[in-house]
Amino acid sequence: MTHPTLETALPAAIEPWRQNLRGEHDALLRGPRADWWWTGLAPSACPGCQPAGTLTALPAPNLATSTRAEVLAAFDNGWTLTEILFSALQGEEAFYRPPYHHLRHPMIFYYCHPAALYINKLRVAGLIPAPINPYFERIFETGVDEMRWDDMSKNEMLWPSFAEAHTYRQQVYTTVRQLIETHPDLADGHAPITMNHPLWALFMGFDHERIHLETSSVLIRELPLALLARPAQWPQLHTSAGAETGFPPKAGQDYPTPRVIDIATTAVRMGKPVDWPSFGWDNEYGERRVGVQAFKVEDQLVSNGAFLEFIQSGGYLEPRWWTEAGWAWRGFRNSKWPCFWVPEGPAGLHRYRLRTLFETIPMPWNWPAEVNAHEAMAYCAWRSHRDGVPCRLPTEAEHQAMRDAAWADTDPASRADGATLGRETGWNAQLACGSPWPVDAGTPAASGVRDVFGNVWQWIGDDFNPLSGSKVHPYYDDFSTPCYDGQHQMMLGGSWVSCGDEASVWARFHFRPHFFQHAGFRVVQADHDGGVVKLAAADAGRQVYEDARIVDEYMLLHHGAPAIQMPWPGGPQCSTAFPQRCAHWLQEGAERYGSGTARALDIGCAVGGASFELARSFESVLGVDLSRAFIDAAEELQKTGSRAYFRRDEGDLGETVTARIDPAIDRSRVSFRQADACSLPAELVDFDAVMLANLLCRLPSPKSLLGRLGGHRGLVKVGGLVALFSPYSWLEQFTPREAWLGGYSSNGAAIKSADALKAFLRDEGFVLRREEEVPLVIREHRRKYQFIVTHGMLWQRES
Repeated sequence: MTHPTLETALPAAIEPWRQNLRGEHDALLRGPRADWWWTGLAPSACPGCQPAGTLTALPAPNLATSTRAEVLAAFDNGWTLTEILFSALQGEEAFYRPPYHHLRHPMIFYYCHPAALYINKLRVAGLIPAPINPYFERIFETGVDEMRWDDMSKNEMLWPSFAEAHTYRQQVYTTVRQLIETHPDLADGHAPITMNHPLWALFMGFDHERIHLETSSVLIRELPLALLARPAQWPQLHTSAGAETGFPPKAGQDYPTPRVIDIATTAVRMGKPVDWPSFGWDNEYGERRVGVQAFKVEDQLVSNGAFLEFIQSGGYLEPRWWTEAGWAWRGFRNSKWPCFWVPEGPAGLHRYRLRTLFETIPMPWNWPAEVNAHEAMAYCAWRSHRDGVPCRLPTEAEHQAMRDAAWADTDPASRADGATLGRETGWNAQLACGSPWPVDAGTPAASGVRDVFGNVWQWIGDDFNPLSGSKVHPYYDDFSTPCYDGQHQMMLGGSWVSCGDEASVWARFHFRPHFFQHAGFRVVQADHDGGVVKLAAADAGRQVYEDARIVDEYMLLHHGAPAIQMPWPGGPQCSTAFPQRCAHWLQEGAERYGSGTARALDIGCAVGGASFELARSFESVLGVDLSRAFIDAAEELQKTGSRAYFRRDEGDLGETVTARIDPAIDRSRVSFRQADACSLPAELVDFDAVMLANLLCRLPSPKSLLGRLGGHRGLVKVGGLVALFSPYSWLEQFTPREAWLGGYSSNGAAIKSADALKAFLRDEGFVLRREEEVPLVIREHRRKYQFIVTHGMLWQRES
């Protein structure tokens, strides 16, 4: 069926998301779910069902020994847990209302996203021949990794009805179950399934669904309680929930006082062995050996009671405790206490309740404080001042040093379901219960540290980073690499709801520091940095474009006079004004091939030179770029028509000059948005023209973008144009070698990027209309220039 885009379907004055409230299924989606709800097994018939009727999570399958029945049980367990969680949503509004922060999709997306990924990855692996619903498998394919806390550009589209979504889940369940029941390599006595086997994609689907069981639970926790009802089959809150305490709470009485543990100098090894018989994400593999200096660490996670001391001391009002980014986030959100704390009475009284998934309860002061990384780091800075000793978050190497050595041989979470893990190992993971438990309830490791694993994720001081020797997996080449950017902070240890691989000792997880997860932290005391890993611009390729000097260079490239871009008579004068020449390709092509001039999309727009030029003939132009600094500069030009920048001549010498947009250009036609080219928002569809200039060889996953150009809900409408320019400067700093389109040899044959690109786009239904070499010059200073020759191609979508 045809699904209209928002632009054609909705009056501007109405909140767009409300157009999804069709009313036809509202009554069905209230109260406990009837039998029709379950597209797989009902909880009572599902593996993992407990005597009380609740469902706990099974361990991840052993890929060397699992029987077909065990694999099917693992699939059913994850699938039904998802449907139990979503059965909490009451009425259609719960499925379509955007989260309060407007940074993520509504819940209808997450209801179908794991199912769509099953189909997409099984197709990539060759395990199934065709899509089930190409439209769904496009719109539910890619989630949101919001660039910043103020990136409130959200999906304003008409989502499918609940009935359509429910039918799709039924179809996917049947398809995956049939694959498990019939695939010969799951027969008794099968060989170990390794990451080189097509069935790796099946187990990827298992763990992807488990990740989203957790992330969806956080989004549900952010919904209004009026839209929720606790499902009877979901694990109950820990028995400590609801206990009344005195006020104000007292350390040592209402919450425990931590012990400081000495961790001796040691050596640790990180990295999951490639032959470990369970599924793993690409970032877990590889190896790093680190000598860890001695340090002190508190034996428990920071409790709500301990964090209250920071609040009462005015911690949220003192910029000196916060990083620059953290203070900007706090100010934007006007945060005065953790996200899930619910104030009672006047703010200065500091009385709070705690919002859990489905209810608010009296504040359990002895549970871990759930905060984002900005808040965790601010607390540590405050503690450093209060206690007179340097306090900080642990590093990944230090987290390794807190662990029992035997865990690397046994991985307790891979051997037991959640109920058993909680009861016998003392880890609150895999839904041992439906909430955190007190910070002193877990069984300590041999080091004396509690909750090294389980309870809540622990923020780590390191940037998310690859281990030496790790490689992207061809089935999911954009899973980890885009996040090796210096903007994602590591989390370790898993939470009470972490299942499968995320509950294992090998898991390495990450989020942007402003993001809320079921995450807390612990405090390390040390006068050294613990070997913290921070990705500088040279290591995190995409961060190169946040540097002020680079912004100045691009301002000159995009908006400088040609005589300044290349002032030397003997230089390549024809190479100036590159963004404008690229735009002319699209303008000329639109006129020649009748593709239309309503809407254009400039992907990797930088500071907007081509975007503004396109506005001479296109009625609406959207420029998108990953760089916040580029987008800020482009938006200033759009709003004011001018922007000052520094033209460098020699060393620190130069001149501040002003770029001005031609008054003949209607700037109101142009808008800019920060977005990742590898995961563009789902509502960007059906453009008359799309430009990709010098972008592909700077992406961690070029095919992720190329795959969005055509097909169902493609970026380019049928008949529309794509102007693509690239010098094919492949560098592992930006693109993993496994994701290069060309520039390498395979079986003795040279694989060239242009040939691979042509084959890919022809298969996607595009025809080549124009091809030539397009030079450009980038001025670094008066006597140094980069001369580049890009390969230019103009493609038109035929089908």
